[in-house]
Amino acid sequence: MLSGAVEAGVIVAFIQYIQRMYQPIRDLAEKYNIMQAAMASAERIFALLDHSQTIKNPARPMKPERFLGEVEFRDVWFSYRAGEPVLKNISFRVRPGEKIALVGATGAGKTSIISLLCRFYDVERGAILVDGVDIRDWNKQELRRHLGLVLQDVFLFSGDFATNITLGDPRIGEERMLEAARRAQLAPLIERLPEGYRREVQERGSTLSQGQRQLLSFARALAFDPKILILDEATSSVDTRTEALVQEALDELLKDRTALIIAHRLSTVKNADRILVVHKGEIWEEGSHDDLLARGGLYARLYELQYRLHDRFESTADRESDALLGD
Repeated sequence: MLSGAVEAGVIVAFIQYIQRMYQPIRDLAEKYNIMQAAMASAERIFALLDHSQTIKNPARPMKPERFLGEVEFRDVWFSYRAGEPVLKNISFRVRPGEKIALVGATGAGKTSIISLLCRFYDVERGAILVDGVDIRDWNKQELRRHLGLVLQDVFLFSGDFATNITLGDPRIGEERMLEAARRAQLAPLIERLPEGYRREVQERGSTLSQGQRQLLSFARALAFDPKILILDEATSSVDTRTEALVQEALDELLKDRTALIIAHRLSTVKNADRILVVHKGEIWEEGSHDDLLARGGLYARLYELQYRLHDRFESTADRESDALLGD
């Protein structure tokens, strides 16, 4: 270009033509990657659609005239693998409106009890009755409409707050949704936002704290108003800043409902009507918090161990605070 053999415009045009020539090739390669990902996703979707149901509805489902919320386990045995029972001879009864807590070490079988009640699996021996009817004689969809399951890891969908509370169910109107948010102590948080209940919630609630996600799950349960409520470690990961708020919402959620509460933090189950201690797939102890402590059995040892660790943590934190203040 300096010698005058080629003009500057020719060099610029040459570079632009080269880029334009390779751009369709890059686009085509990108479309191929998208197509490969879509084909892999489609395979998983069709595999799910082609999967036959292992737990089917009865030919003539039974339904009580009035749903009260009574639950009874009768000599229930269950195993995920043949010959390796996870639950052995589980028997207990929950009266309508009663609050029952299930405690025990990890792997004791607490979540398996809940999974059987929701009929994610069928029992091997024994029976589970809801309002006096074996759950195998219930229509699955009808049974699950009366069950509210609140897990530790709350799944939130892409969409706004209103959709995540109602899950798009047309039976839940706006007034009912607003009342559920208010009772779950979630309304003040949402009403501070510019878009309010139309504010977008990213998938899995990545923009919300753990406590806020739990409050939203409580609002969802209140909106559907189930007679039987199941809490599986629903308050174990709540930060101390919002713990009082969550506890207040939980008290509102448990009001006038049959409840089965799984908890590792024994402080959260002190006020339960009864506590069932599950160990190695069996119910070892049953009674109130004070009765179980007085017996000096497995529950008392769990309680002592938990609070010994708590006190050790508190004393360590106090020493570190004193050191910082001294410095």
